Amino acid sequence: MKIRSYLLYLLLGISITVCFAAPLQAQAPARASSADVLHKLQKLNVLGSVLYIAAHPDDENTRLITYLSNEKLYNTGYLSVTRGDGGQNLIGPEISKDLGIIRTQELLQARRTDGGVQFFTRANDFGFSKNAAETFTIWDKEQVLGDMVWVIRKFRPDVMITRFPPDERAGHGQHTASAVLAEEAFTAAADPKRFPEQLKYVEVWQPKRLLWNTGVWSFGSQTEFDKYVDELLKVDVGGYNPLLGESYGEIAAASRSMHKSQGFGASAARGTSIEYLQHTKGTKADKELLEGINATWSRVKGGDKVEKLIQKAIDSYKPTEPATIVPTLLAARKELQKLPDSNWKNLKTEAINEVIQDALGLYLEVAATDYAATPGQPVAFNIEAINRSATPVTIKSINYSFAKKDTTLQSKLAPNELLKYSTTIPLPTTIAYSQPYWLQKPGTLGMFAVSGFENIGKPENDAAAKVTFNLTIAGEPLAVTVPVVYKRTDPVAGEVYRPFIVTPPVFVNITEGVYMFADQQPKQISVRVKAGKANIAGKVTLQLPKGWKAEPATIDFSLQAKGAEQNAVFTVTPPKGQSEAELKAVATIDGKNYSQSLNEINYSHIPAQTTFPDATAKIVKLDLKKNGEKIGYLMGAGDDIPTSLRQIGYDVTLLRDSDMRLSYLQQFDAIILGVRAYNTVDRLKHHQSTLLEYVKDGGNLIVQYNTNHALVMPNVGPYPLKLSRDRVTVEDAEVRFLKPNHPVLNEPNKITQKDFEGWVQERGLYFPNEWSPEYEAILSSNDPGEPARNGGLLVAKYGKGNYIYTGYSWFRELPAGVPGAYRLFVNLISLGKHDGSGNASKSSMK
Repeated sequence: MKIRSYLLYLLLGISITVCFAAPLQAQAPARASSADVLHKLQKLNVLGSVLYIAAHPDDENTRLITYLSNEKLYNTGYLSVTRGDGGQNLIGPEISKDLGIIRTQELLQARRTDGGVQFFTRANDFGFSKNAAETFTIWDKEQVLGDMVWVIRKFRPDVMITRFPPDERAGHGQHTASAVLAEEAFTAAADPKRFPEQLKYVEVWQPKRLLWNTGVWSFGSQTEFDKYVDELLKVDVGGYNPLLGESYGEIAAASRSMHKSQGFGASAARGTSIEYLQHTKGTKADKELLEGINATWSRVKGGDKVEKLIQKAIDSYKPTEPATIVPTLLAARKELQKLPDSNWKNLKTEAINEVIQDALGLYLEVAATDYAATPGQPVAFNIEAINRSATPVTIKSINYSFAKKDTTLQSKLAPNELLKYSTTIPLPTTIAYSQPYWLQKPGTLGMFAVSGFENIGKPENDAAAKVTFNLTIAGEPLAVTVPVVYKRTDPVAGEVYRPFIVTPPVFVNITEGVYMFADQQPKQISVRVKAGKANIAGKVTLQLPKGWKAEPATIDFSLQAKGAEQNAVFTVTPPKGQSEAELKAVATIDGKNYSQSLNEINYSHIPAQTTFPDATAKIVKLDLKKNGEKIGYLMGAGDDIPTSLRQIGYDVTLLRDSDMRLSYLQQFDAIILGVRAYNTVDRLKHHQSTLLEYVKDGGNLIVQYNTNHALVMPNVGPYPLKLSRDRVTVEDAEVRFLKPNHPVLNEPNKITQKDFEGWVQERGLYFPNEWSPEYEAILSSNDPGEPARNGGLLVAKYGKGNYIYTGYSWFRELPAGVPGAYRLFVNLISLGKHDGSGNASKSSMK
């Protein structure tokens, strides 16, 4: 059966989950006010849709999305081509896939705020790129285009809007690529010869027009913009919505402020705010975005009766008695079922059902007594139901999606009387773990591996378990499906919800992601074995490549309680020569192997997230010499470099504000400032003189990259230097030695071109592009077709010590275990602590 037919209706009057509705995941239950009910009611009579397209989370124009969703009442979606995995993280240490999970949830929170719907493709944000051509060498262009076409054919927008132009003005190769793909998808979605395999499930669709959401920024100057402004479609998105009690600029600011990992908190805007749209493809609009497009029920054959009934409900709506519209909505729904199958029939049926629930004050909840369970495990559930209206509501039965069990109740929900019901049901032994669908299989640098069409476009997994309440309301059937959740009472935050998840029965977490062996000495590698359920016992082993040895070969574990842990410590000896490899931890229970680790991401602005990455670690034996022992590290936005330095034997102290006095700092061989320290640590402006005194007295100060905006002080060095947006995004771009005889390239490790092999994501970013002559530029690199970028590693003598500014991406390379990055970074730490012969100087010996 085709999905497009299947989704129309399973049973007459049964509520369904729309394909691209926000997946059923754990959030504090939405509480619709009487004004919210009227707002949703008004939206039932609007049949227009708009799809906004850009490259990353936070690229979307929340002002326009808010306006379209809440003023025009259009079904408004945002398609982010990527999940933002390649960005930076302002709120914690997560990068790469973990950051993508955070930013996915931030987008969902933004859409819950502004009323939009969220979509993605399978493309991975691999980091900054300079142009679309470079981007398409890493993305599978045809696959990403197919995903975009799939979303268009499913969502069926009347109008598409891009955030960026399809050229270099977009400022980022992935930005440009998103616009290029949108233009191609606009046409391809209507062509049955393009991606015909999709047509088993969806129909072709041709949006009416494609526009580019432009502004002064894209024209370079106000003067240039003014030359073209009369040709642009203008939309005032700055209105006020009395039902919601906010201006659209206020809602949009709250939405944008959900991008907390990117530091994009926004202040509310009130009053007129003009957005500009430039025609790209399709029929041109002169005055209105949906000009010439029928956005009423008359676009659906036979829809006039539905429209009249909904309008009747709007006209008769009583804010203090919202349930009085329920009979009219039930009649409208009955008329809707008589109409031919269509996308709008599906969408509006689901929307009517939601308004009915809200108008009744109907609250239905299924909460597990623990947030996690394993396949086959019995789970206790607490069920709550309450009808906060005088309209008759009866629960006829409850169906559990995850079990072959129905509960027949025939329970009438008396007005405002809480019904509680408890049950225990075992999960199926075949139920899938709650791993994000795009992380279940190994992907490539540019693409996540997702097979089939079931999940394409979806922002996240469906809930691990769902429950359907089969109701009658005033004699009419209604099925309401809710996710199983977990909730607890926090003494400070109150009621806290999180998703209910399915996990492996045991986790094996290797303590570190990378182990660096700087010599032949063995290291202890600890594996934390954690019980996903009670009463498990087995053995844990390390799988190692040839030449590496672990003792003992196996370690027994026995864990009685769920959540109990046991450390298994192995002594691992590296081979004699330099080597890069991967080790894997494996737990064996009753002959079955498990090799999943437990990764939890907890921030207050998003639901708790849990993933199960493979229990692997990189092991590297490298040829490394180092001088100096003690390092003081002042954390900036957050990175894992202290852990990386401890791996090779350094004694690293994380500096506190109270530590920033010269007498304390003088004990350290080097002081290192974490990434974006001058963007995030406000008190650095007070400590700068102390840090420079430390350098003048003979210390090494290493400053990692900072962005060139929002600095806490204008100059971050002892001599003038100017930060820029210059970067080298190609991770294997040639690196040239400008000062081949400089100590940082020779002592204690001789740096060669081989040390720049195997770097990840990029060479570096935000390089200075101007500096005073006191600085020596050590290295030069550039992306193809661009001028040399010489500011990535600057060294200046200051008094007896050395000041080093470096924009190279140590925060990526060291945690990734890149040998050459370690060798060069150790040279930076060791600068001034050798006598020129490769031996540590006496003054450096502590």
